[in-house]
Amino acid sequence: MRILSVNVGMSSDAAWAGSLGRTAIDKRAVPHRVAVLENGLVGDERADQKHHGSPDQAVYSYAREDYDWWERELGRELRDGRFGENLTTSGIDVNGALVGERWRVGSALLEVTRPRTPCAVFRNWMDERGWLKRFTEAGRPGAYLRVVELGEVGAGDEVEIVSRPDVGVSVLDWFLARHGDRDALRRILDVPGHDARWDEMAERAFA
Repeated sequence: MRILSVNVGMSSDAAWAGSLGRTAIDKRAVPHRVAVLENGLVGDERADQKHHGSPDQAVYSYAREDYDWWERELGRELRDGRFGENLTTSGIDVNGALVGERWRVGSALLEVTRPRTPCAVFRNWMDERGWLKRFTEAGRPGAYLRVVELGEVGAGDEVEIVSRPDVGVSVLDWFLARHGDRDALRRILDVPGHDARWDEMAERAFA
């Protein structure tokens, strides 16, 4: 399990980037090691601080294996960083990770927090017909992480899972449940100590 690519991007004007008119979704691989601070990687920006500025979204990871799947589906090459992720991984089940799972990456300690929710900027950036629906139905969202310990990361670093809840909510189940999958929601409800917001969602879903 390792990092194939560390990707950062600066925000720039884009007419297709919604009402904000700016985006930093175009992440590019860097050849050097990158410092990891509490709010993310040095040299990386998030234009939309309202929706992407939370510490729980400090770092976004996506698996090369999922990119390979998408390349076959779309019939086009997808470079590392194309989906706007900071860390392109290999050999780790990003979507199967549990919320609260902690990874040692380089000298930084990161904690899985939630899946990515596809947005209109992502749709426009990809320029694929029905992209939001296709991305959602594929169930390959990637995972956001918060920074527990500052450090540095670089391409080639191993990813070590240093702790994992005995029972927990997976990134994929979170993603599926938020998009109406009742079976995923039931699995979350079976997790002891799950967030009360899932109970509220269940009341509406199973009413």
